[in-house]
Amino acid sequence: MQNKLPSIVKSPLHEEIRARIPTNVALWPRENCSFNHKALDTHQVLNKYWKKKVRWPSRPVVFISDPHADAEAFEASLIAAGVVERTKPGLRHLKLTKFGKKAEIMVGGDCLDKGPSNLELLRSLKHLYKIKAKVTLLAGNHDLRLRMGLLAISRKKDVGNQHFFVRMGKKIVPLFKEVFEQYLDGTKWEKKVPDEATCRRILFPNEDWFNEFPFHAAGFLTAEGIDREVRKMQSKVEKFERHCLEAGLTLRHVYAASMQCQKMFLGKKGEFSWFFRKMKLVEKRGSFLFLHAGLDDVMGQMLLKNGTRYANRAFHRNLQRRDLFGFYYSPLANTFRTKYRDADLPLTQRGVKAIHKSGVKVVVQGHVNKVHGQRIAIKKGLVHVEGDITLDENSRKMEQLPGMGMGATIISKKLGIVGISCDYPVIKQLPAKSLKHIYS
Repeated sequence: MQNKLPSIVKSPLHEEIRARIPTNVALWPRENCSFNHKALDTHQVLNKYWKKKVRWPSRPVVFISDPHADAEAFEASLIAAGVVERTKPGLRHLKLTKFGKKAEIMVGGDCLDKGPSNLELLRSLKHLYKIKAKVTLLAGNHDLRLRMGLLAISRKKDVGNQHFFVRMGKKIVPLFKEVFEQYLDGTKWEKKVPDEATCRRILFPNEDWFNEFPFHAAGFLTAEGIDREVRKMQSKVEKFERHCLEAGLTLRHVYAASMQCQKMFLGKKGEFSWFFRKMKLVEKRGSFLFLHAGLDDVMGQMLLKNGTRYANRAFHRNLQRRDLFGFYYSPLANTFRTKYRDADLPLTQRGVKAIHKSGVKVVVQGHVNKVHGQRIAIKKGLVHVEGDITLDENSRKMEQLPGMGMGATIISKKLGIVGISCDYPVIKQLPAKSLKHIYS
């Protein structure tokens, strides 16, 4: 296929990226790592809403999801997609390309956890706003976990909220270490911090929680969801303090760092207060719905009756005013948490019909990491483009993937759906006219 894609700017600063990103373009390969088995099945039933014309975004959308605290991989992905070029070595020396000025950069959530530096990633993201890029930031489960944990220790303890801090688990420990080292080390931080036993009492759920939570959650979570939550918390309570100590942090250090995080992320004038304020739950561009994880029946009806603007307003209002338990286990939060498991809120044909009726034909998501580039999947009768291509350094080590992660998903009327990844030998392209054949 002829390559009409936005190109990586030729520069000595981009040599590694140019060497690792494929240049050849091929029709989206009909194989298991690029389509799931339902998308490969040519006998899907075409409903009347799918038969309607596909509407494409008015400007190209560059979707980069799950950067997970890896600023190098995030910036390399922006360069690989042709939206920015580096002006000098190091992070945050970027300027928009001609294509970058036209495109919308959609960050698909999960900016935090796992990777080498949470703070560097947030600063690189902030830099995009500084250079006047059109950025849309979506909420991810790892991002909201931090907010839940910080709010939990600032509110009166109850059965519904007291587990949220430790629930963040070992993946949040590097953030607390970074914050302590960059903002508190060398100061008199210990003056305002209680003793170790008091810190443990504040940060951890009490002993009764494991008996009380299943009753508290009954009717809100599925039986599988309750079992999974309790099981995960037993493991996290047992291991959290050990993970902190292995990182060189006592519970007093962790408490002090969490208080600093409250100032930086939740305070009106905090350095990263923009992060949660700018977040959207969902965004619709043409017939494409962008989100972090997925949908359920309640969200399907909400999109049909009220639209995405209402959903985003509800997300922020609930985030600010609702009790933490009620928010985190709601259909709104399921949108950045679901993997369509039995433990998740259900998406049935009724919900899919409502989603199609609302004008959505394709969901573009992150959340489920892939090791061979992007994949198109039909899940619960709904087309999904899976765009989490395992960018961060530590996830790549676990998956035994070589080198730095980089890549992006581009969606535009001229190009169709394009999957760029350093982990697949060609650039995948599904032309606009081919999209309607997924169901046929």
